[in-house]
Amino acid sequence: MQISVLGEGMLEMSRRDRRDDRWQLGFGGDTLNTAIHLARFGLPVAYVSALGNDPFSTALREEWAAEGLNVDHVLADPDHLPGLYAIRTDAQGERSFFYWRNDSAARHLLALPGIDAALAYAAGADLFYLSLISLAILSEDARARVYDLCAEIRQHGGRVAFDSNYRPALWDRPKSARAVACKMAALCDIGLPTLSDERLLFGSRDPDSVADRWHSYGTAEIAVKLGASGCLLSAAGRRRMVPAIADIDPVDTSGAGDAFNGGYLAARMRGLDAATACRMGHQLAGWVITRTGALPKRTAEAPYAPGV
Repeated sequence: MQISVLGEGMLEMSRRDRRDDRWQLGFGGDTLNTAIHLARFGLPVAYVSALGNDPFSTALREEWAAEGLNVDHVLADPDHLPGLYAIRTDAQGERSFFYWRNDSAARHLLALPGIDAALAYAAGADLFYLSLISLAILSEDARARVYDLCAEIRQHGGRVAFDSNYRPALWDRPKSARAVACKMAALCDIGLPTLSDERLLFGSRDPDSVADRWHSYGTAEIAVKLGASGCLLSAAGRRRMVPAIADIDPVDTSGAGDAFNGGYLAARMRGLDAATACRMGHQLAGWVITRTGALPKRTAEAPYAPGV
């Protein structure tokens, strides 16, 4: 089995407690979080990205490798640093993000030496995962190469999974983001959208309308994430609501969707059915939001076992 994930991993500033003014430095990023969750499930995962040649980048590579990621295709950009973001949470655990990533190394990924070998490796993936954020930081020409890669993976029998994770600040206008999201939805097998993102980007009012639109592009399997309400699963001609884990008091909702994606995709790669995959996604997301940071340290209670 081979899983490849494309995106950007960044330095993360977060606080253990919102009443504490002290900040701690970690790492995160939407696709990176999902990649590490998949690796924690014991699956072989390669991350395709770029970092710098600075001490922070060296530490990130070492920490990602320690989590079980294959970092052979995390390319080195001698002229740029990794991106940085900070998380602030309110009394209900809802998060806000603040970014310093406009000229990060990952933005130059497709122009770096070694990218041809990285894409050739990814072309052999059984599962290739990326997000709208992965595409937002790339140029139009670079996105075209990613689209071609997705088509090649599917031609070889691999599957492509896509999360339409929308961050307005990364786009010049919503119209551009919509065009890229639609293009990518037509190139994927598994769709993992979030209703709140789809509402911002397309004006979607309910999960059924989201599922209808994704199916119209050709996406066969869709799990529309609804936060505390669970998710709508639409696959194999059937729709059903799969509830989230009940009675959770969230501390920090950062990374909840990334965790759901990790649990869901891990289950599907193990041959489990889509409804079970949703439950595994909810279980992992429920664990994540009771801790600080988008990617909490693994503990004995973390639900990375094969079943639910």
